[in-house]
Amino acid sequence: MTSFTDRRQAFRSILAGPDCVHPGSVFDPISARIAEDLGFECGMFAGSIASFTVLGAPDIVVLTLSEFAEQITRITRAGSIPLLVDADHGYGNALSVMRTVAELERAGVAAMTIEDTLLPRPYGDGRVQLLSREEGLGKIRAALAARTDPSLVIVARTSALAVSGIEDAVARAVQYTEAGADALFFTGVTTTEQLAALHAASPLPIIIGGSDGEFGGKAGMAKLGVRVALQGHQPFMAAVRAVHETLRALREGVAPKDLANQPTSALMKQVTRDAAYAAAMKAFLGG
Repeated sequence: MTSFTDRRQAFRSILAGPDCVHPGSVFDPISARIAEDLGFECGMFAGSIASFTVLGAPDIVVLTLSEFAEQITRITRAGSIPLLVDADHGYGNALSVMRTVAELERAGVAAMTIEDTLLPRPYGDGRVQLLSREEGLGKIRAALAARTDPSLVIVARTSALAVSGIEDAVARAVQYTEAGADALFFTGVTTTEQLAALHAASPLPIIIGGSDGEFGGKAGMAKLGVRVALQGHQPFMAAVRAVHETLRALREGVAPKDLANQPTSALMKQVTRDAAYAAAMKAFLGG
């Protein structure tokens, strides 16, 4: 197990390096251990996945900060993978952002995104709206002021590209850079031209949400400043399907011994760190 500061420095090394990496999408202690065992450089815990995992609710920002932080704590104490988390809008105004940073720093995240989307959904037609540039800037400045470990990475996230266009996205990137953000997270990037414009606007490393555009793979994205490119959150989706199919099979009378796709005993021992617990029992419980 490494310290939280060491994990944060490891994430900073990713941002400072020449390569683009895909994070492992994780949602609980065992999924984080699996990502770490498989060699993922970092993990990603999304707000949508947190809502699914903790509440069984859709991604409509009804999760609370304390619920989010508690699940993060369960993840970070299970292993050493540097964890990037989606802290949505910081659970309120700029002062709420400060509280969010304090709680998530204590929970052990390596990096967190704070976005400038107007959340939760206001009364009205349901269209995605952005905060004013001034309010978005205030949230990033508040986040930076609230951290006590300077190695904690504060990522300014914006949906401006899809909501208000490239000019606004560039303007927000510039202001967040000038405020001192450590990285920029963009959603809605679909073309190389958009990505190149965002890269030209700021020297900060870029994180993108979704990498299905024609960017030339990880090497192509790396040349355009991308250091972390999300791929979606398929592991949780696959887990839902596996649980559903297993329970359905049992309900329909399939014998447990005949179930498909069950993990081996060796894999279960690995992900539960059975050997480490056995060693502790021998050392401290006399056998």
